[in-house]
Amino acid sequence: MQFLVKHVRLAKETALAEVGIQDFEFETLHRLVSRDSRQATPSELASELMLSPAGMTGRIDTLEKAGLVRRIRSEEDRRRVDVALTPKGHDLWQAAMAVRATAEAEMVAALEPGEQETLDGLLKRMLVSLETARRPS
Repeated sequence: MQFLVKHVRLAKETALAEVGIQDFEFETLHRLVSRDSRQATPSELASELMLSPAGMTGRIDTLEKAGLVRRIRSEEDRRRVDVALTPKGHDLWQAAMAVRATAEAEMVAALEPGEQETLDGLLKRMLVSLETARRPS
């Protein structure tokens, strides 16, 4: 399992480098894309990404300078700031997802289509089990 994880990590890093993005940038953009509103407060993102508030601020600063996200100050409460994905950020995320999908397809190409479906089902079952066990009661 550890060897597979190593290969998956390397394929992911290679795919992200191909589009000029680092893992921490991708993960932050991915969190924003996964939200229906595509906005989040820095503290929400920090919690989801398991970062300190200071670490999240630095990450947002970097992404904002690159034009991938923008900060939006609330009109109702000037203390509230949301982080939103820019069109450039969304395009970069889509490019990274496409390259990652190709890399993942290459990794499972050794399996027959039926075996790929079986693997997909087993991995989903494992993930659901682990996520369910980690949820607070």
